[in-house]
Amino acid sequence: MASNLKVIFLFLWSLQYGGGQVNVQQRPPIRVALLKEEVSIPCKVTFPYIMKYTKFSVFYYWINLVGKKTFIYSKSVKIQIPPGEENRTTTQSYDHKTTPLESTSFTGTYYCEVKWDHIVKVGSGVFVLARDTGYIQTSYRWEILITLTTLLAALSITGTALLLWKRKVVCPGRNQLQNILRHEVETQPPPANPAPATPIYDCLDSEQVDVYSVLGSNTDKPPCRRSPPGKTPKKQETLEESFDTLYENI
Repeated sequence: MASNLKVIFLFLWSLQYGGGQVNVQQRPPIRVALLKEEVSIPCKVTFPYIMKYTKFSVFYYWINLVGKKTFIYSKSVKIQIPPGEENRTTTQSYDHKTTPLESTSFTGTYYCEVKWDHIVKVGSGVFVLARDTGYIQTSYRWEILITLTTLLAALSITGTALLLWKRKVVCPGRNQLQNILRHEVETQPPPANPAPATPIYDCLDSEQVDVYSVLGSNTDKPPCRRSPPGKTPKKQETLEESFDTLYENI
């Protein structure tokens, strides 16, 4: 009884150990395909070079958007162990190309499933997006460039508006300055003691007051000039000499 349990335990352990050495990978996870175009379903199988793992079957199927499962293709694989590679792990590719897609209803997730005698491994799947022939794959570079340009233009306009507003608030306009100056001039009080007017006939001597009326009536003549003190005009001296000579003759 104990020996039988030991054998069962070793068998289960070998299954678990061997199952940890096999794997199925599918990359990339998303693909875009046009109608009338074939789609390659990736499938990479990892297994050790051991007799029970060198023989397996590969199944391909897809699940559409409503959850319906459809088998596509299956094949059996038997690997010959190369000399000197026993117990070593290897990875083999078993990609499969589907028939040309007929409509957009072929959109869905395509899987690769590998079955050994006692182990089943399924890949993570590849989502295939079937598009019409008019579909053009968009490039995000132009969208990013347009977004940045729009953002910079908006920032520039906002900065200019703020500068103009600040200048209007800090610096008053020309009309406002004129109004302020005019208000200051109007509100300024007149001087208390106005300066006396300068007399027009400052050049006249005190002895020539009787000539003032003559000068006032005759405005065409130039103003008189004061004679330096201590000097007698030449014409007056000539008249005095003539009177003296006349007096002596008499």
